[in-house]
Amino acid sequence: MKATLQPITFNNPPDEEFNKQRASLRGLLASEVDFLEPLPLGADLPEAADAALFPQMLGEAYRRVEDFKLIQMPILVVTSEFATVSMWDWEINRYLALEGVRVIPPYNLEQTKMLCRALGLKKELRQSRFLVYQDNPGAGFQAEIFKRFYWWEAECTQRMGEKFGVEIVKQSFKALGERARAIPDEAARRAWEEKKDRVRLGDIPERALLSAVKLYLAVKEDLAGDASIRAVGINCLNESHFCDSTPCLAWDLLYEENGLLWGCEADTVAMLSKLVIHKTLDVPVMMTNLYPFLMGQAALKHERIPDFPAVAEEADNHILAAHCGYLGVVPRAFATEWALRKKVLRIVDENATAIDARLPEGPITLVKIEPDFGGFSVAEGSLEGYAQFPGSDCLNGAVLRVADGHKLMRELASHHTILTMGHVRNDLELAAPVWGMEVRVL
Repeated sequence: MKATLQPITFNNPPDEEFNKQRASLRGLLASEVDFLEPLPLGADLPEAADAALFPQMLGEAYRRVEDFKLIQMPILVVTSEFATVSMWDWEINRYLALEGVRVIPPYNLEQTKMLCRALGLKKELRQSRFLVYQDNPGAGFQAEIFKRFYWWEAECTQRMGEKFGVEIVKQSFKALGERARAIPDEAARRAWEEKKDRVRLGDIPERALLSAVKLYLAVKEDLAGDASIRAVGINCLNESHFCDSTPCLAWDLLYEENGLLWGCEADTVAMLSKLVIHKTLDVPVMMTNLYPFLMGQAALKHERIPDFPAVAEEADNHILAAHCGYLGVVPRAFATEWALRKKVLRIVDENATAIDARLPEGPITLVKIEPDFGGFSVAEGSLEGYAQFPGSDCLNGAVLRVADGHKLMRELASHHTILTMGHVRNDLELAAPVWGMEVRVL
């Protein structure tokens, strides 16, 4: 959806400078924004507006702080002809901030467009649903682990709905598994014929491939005709006894087809985090587990590996990232290397599959929405390389480096984190107020 901006003027009617700047913004942001007719500062703002827009700032702002405080929506200050904040407005903006008025001043055109995407997504989420397949979360395999997860709590779903407007729709994973198994092999083969030239396969049996395709077809059938569903998740490990496959291939194919995002282990907070980051910042996203070197034996035992990978220095600031035997579910669109392989984890059906993929080495950001839904947990770092441990639960994991491993250990929001390519903290700090949130740096 486009963002709907309400231009605000100090002069009524607007003066020539205001009109000139508004016309410039219309030209530069036509594909991202619908503009309402200008209203004077202090007027009641329509519910249709997603944000207040100041194309012009005047010294009068110092004397109108109380009117600014009445604005109950994000406030964008875009006062240069290049669709950025003007340097002459830094003093006013800082004055307002110190008076408790939080303005958002983008300083390049891409940031302005990013903010408009965030505003459009914020509106869209209030008409969106997440589809989750689960039956009795925590009661299946590894119950001692899975019963701890916040994303299955009613409080989590309630807070998410109140903050973002997203509705969580739950369906039976058991029923999904039965429907998938009932799909004829020939139907799965026909579907695979349309995809196979673009998908690299490891050494997996035909039955495993067909089961993965059938699960994709069953989920796709549930999505047909419902454009409100923006992400899908399955309790695919804890309740893996309900299905003879895993949804990794399905998530890759559905992202390729329509940009649908996914949630491993039905992690709705990860689904929301990925959607917000991907659609706002326009960066690749994927979810993985974090095994900080500082965790020692607790992490090594879980992954069934003897030692952490050797690093040249600052071992305390390093993390092994792995999920389901490899890095995790990485769509082909984001990967430098990609293959569908046999399952690794003992917890899933012998017939299951997993994605073995790599992201580019270099700058990365770890990010996830925190449990209070008031902030993003963020740590910038780098993807240093990859490590393989034959016969373990980590056949190809990523070695990450962050600035402060000890702070990460103390304040990390979840063992599930979202990896994004590049360092995105600055842009996220600019966009966070759109959501009424803050960035909490690890």
